[in-house]
Amino acid sequence: MKNALRSLALAVALAISGANGGAAEAPFDFAALRARAKALAAAPHVARSGEVPGWLRNLTYDELRQIEFDGNASLWKREGLPFQVQFLHPGFLYDQTVRISELNGSRAVPLPFRREYFNYRAARAGDLPTGMGFAGFRVMAPLDRPGGGMKEAGSFLGASYFRFLCAGAGYGLSARGLALDTAAAGPEEFPGFTEFWLERPEPGATSLNVLALLESESVAGAYRFTITPGADTVVRVKAAVYRRKNSLVFGLAPLTSMFWRGENTNALLEDYRPEVHDSDGLLMHNGRGEWIWRPLENPRHVRVATFADENPRAFGLLQRDRNFENYQDLEAAYHARPSAWIEPVGRWGRGGVRLVELPTKDEFSDNVVAFWSPEKLPPLGEPVEVEYRLHWFLDQIRPPAGFVRATRHGKSAYYEPGLERFVVDFDGAQLQSHGPEAGIEHVLTVGDGAKLNHAALQKNPVNGTWRVACTLKPDGSGRPVELRCFLHRSGQVLTETWSYLWQP
Repeated sequence: MKNALRSLALAVALAISGANGGAAEAPFDFAALRARAKALAAAPHVARSGEVPGWLRNLTYDELRQIEFDGNASLWKREGLPFQVQFLHPGFLYDQTVRISELNGSRAVPLPFRREYFNYRAARAGDLPTGMGFAGFRVMAPLDRPGGGMKEAGSFLGASYFRFLCAGAGYGLSARGLALDTAAAGPEEFPGFTEFWLERPEPGATSLNVLALLESESVAGAYRFTITPGADTVVRVKAAVYRRKNSLVFGLAPLTSMFWRGENTNALLEDYRPEVHDSDGLLMHNGRGEWIWRPLENPRHVRVATFADENPRAFGLLQRDRNFENYQDLEAAYHARPSAWIEPVGRWGRGGVRLVELPTKDEFSDNVVAFWSPEKLPPLGEPVEVEYRLHWFLDQIRPPAGFVRATRHGKSAYYEPGLERFVVDFDGAQLQSHGPEAGIEHVLTVGDGAKLNHAALQKNPVNGTWRVACTLKPDGSGRPVELRCFLHRSGQVLTETWSYLWQP
């Protein structure tokens, strides 16, 4: 027992010395990072504070934007390597800093904060403490084509948040390293990346490797990101997370987005834009092979839905509507916000995709979270291991059969008092090829809380889609009603399943 305790104390001491930069010259790789995370999880969490001076914390968003990184100081710019890194300045909401090192082979070399990296412009710069770290960093890469000009491809900034771009896209939704107690009974815990190691790319490399240490009161984890930018930017994530204690909700591969309003909300607001959202639906390809589309909503109250599954094939938050006419926003360019699609590597076992929707009164707050929640976790002390490919793209991922093109919902008070009307349009090459006499039928199910009054399927002669229109009568209980619908022909399923939660 004494020898075991002595070994644990030594491991923790090495982990702490690494955090202070003392192990910068030691060989370093993902296995070493994993061992460090395990040692940290075996010791009490030490919260960091006082790293960012008050004058920086008191900056406004616009004042922080005045502090600009000098592009000539970009990491690997002088060497002409296929990737560059630009550092981000602390301030405003970003009051926790990260340590960043360059990983050259197995040798980690710290990259300290330098005032001369930044142009403070109109911002009134005060004193900066010695040893202050960065808020995060952005990755620069030739997004359009190999060997092309450098463009911003993604960034790591704030807690465990990161987001990436593909060619032709603008920033939209974000990903996180881990979600803890999201929409649980108590407060949510936000683990943060505290250290990064940027692997020096070889000339001609098409991918960039980044290692990261995740820390919070409940967990310590080792992460490896392999970033391959392009028309479909792919980030392969591998993680080993060690828990100090159990959490009410443990979310892997979390995505965070914004949905204020869309075609299904029919809200009367003093805003000229028809729709405002970073994502308009959750798409799932479950372990049974079924494709499920759940349109997003801006609910009146917090809503949580879990789609039970075993060994999911993929899931993600998509911006399916790419028509500028439906947004009319030249500045925000919501039609060009990327989708994010998660493909598990290996078998994830039993669990569920959990969707959290929060009410929001504006477009400035992320109010949608989706992640995988395992049914069982290993005992404390053993790692939770996960690996997946995270795609960022503009081109649509659609099931082989038809897909939901639009969801609309409103009252028909004048003609149908007391009833609610839903209209769902299905599209796809196979559906487009069939005429109105093709024998296509719909399957519509209505859960407890309402009764089906009428439903009909019709081929749209204008655009070739197929429309299911129905009216429902709530039973007065106020219970949320689950709705599902798909199209089939002679027993062959022709579309994904439309899944909708209606709150009367």
